[in-house]
Amino acid sequence: MPTQETYDITIVGGGIVGAATAYKIQLKYPSLKILLIEKEPRLADHQTGNNSGVIHSGLYYKPGSAKAKTCVDGRKQLVAFAQKYNIKHDVCGKVVVAVDESELDYMDKIFENGLANNTEGIEKINAKRLKEIEPHVEGIAGIWVPCTGIIDFRAATEKMAELVTEIQPKSKIVLGEEVLSYDKNDATTTKVNTSKNSYITKYMIFCGGLQADRLAKKDGVDLKEKVVGFRGDYYELTEQAKHKVKNLIYPIPNPKFPFLGVHFTRMVNGEIECGPNAVMTFKREGYGKTDFSLKDTWDALTYSGTWRLLFKNPMFALDEYRRAFSKKLFLKTLQRMIPSLTMDDIKPGRAGVRAMLLSQDGDTRDDFRIEYKNKSIHVLNAPSPAATACLSIGDEICNMATTHFKLS
Repeated sequence: MPTQETYDITIVGGGIVGAATAYKIQLKYPSLKILLIEKEPRLADHQTGNNSGVIHSGLYYKPGSAKAKTCVDGRKQLVAFAQKYNIKHDVCGKVVVAVDESELDYMDKIFENGLANNTEGIEKINAKRLKEIEPHVEGIAGIWVPCTGIIDFRAATEKMAELVTEIQPKSKIVLGEEVLSYDKNDATTTKVNTSKNSYITKYMIFCGGLQADRLAKKDGVDLKEKVVGFRGDYYELTEQAKHKVKNLIYPIPNPKFPFLGVHFTRMVNGEIECGPNAVMTFKREGYGKTDFSLKDTWDALTYSGTWRLLFKNPMFALDEYRRAFSKKLFLKTLQRMIPSLTMDDIKPGRAGVRAMLLSQDGDTRDDFRIEYKNKSIHVLNAPSPAATACLSIGDEICNMATTHFKLS
């Protein structure tokens, strides 16, 4: 039976951005009734629960951009949140490694960028200092970033959602229901139809991640870009090799591409992950190498932006696909920073999929993008470092809701 309860705000999407948004609005407006709907049986089941678990520092992002501002502020908020609610985390620091002289100029640019973004404590280090921090890494120089860390993002998401209903018992977290459509009831309310129920709400906020563009178009948003999914595969270090990585080790990224490169991450559970690569996926929520969705593939391959991205970077795309199916090639990439690694030192791990809002000219819309339409707010693009920045993004959306929804 459809419920007749009227919610003040319905949030679609139970990743960490959706949960942080619900938490921040509920915190500021404790009397509001908030409904959060997630189509999976648990929260954080896609991008949030399958990312590398890194608390990013704000080192790479363009000064003044939404990414830069929310990452630095969000990182500090997230660490404080983790400390307050006993979420597993560790501000352990990372090294960004230059392995040859061709990378030094871009390393300097990254460092200057970090200074501009007020990434505290960063310093350039030489090969000797690099060895002191990560004894098995071979590099000629690097950047030490002490404020980078690791965290259990899924646990953080679940705690934020839990706090929403603690603050306001009439608020509700709904799992296992997919939002299919939304109909304007009248001038004041909207009927939200899911795979199992219907709900009445005054306003909506969409934090749909990999489905962001489709949810926006259903709401009448004139969106020319499309979301394209990129799968990232991980390997894990075997027990015999775990001692070769102390904390986090990153390469100097290639400035031509919107990815940070394959890196080493010590997880909160003690495992060491290596990855991810970046392969265009044929299923937006597909985590296997051969997962396929006709709808998702048709959407991607009939979109001009996809082809323009591939034509701009044909060798990068080809190399990533080859590496996805070759342990030997993946190992070769890892050996750039840790040459002593062998085939027996790595084993296949999990995979994640990230959503990139791709323009018609093949440009990845790299900054966060949040727009208001009628009685809705849409998070259209929230790639990394959105998980790190989630509480700051939640503040931004709360401010937008205060203005556009006239909250009080």
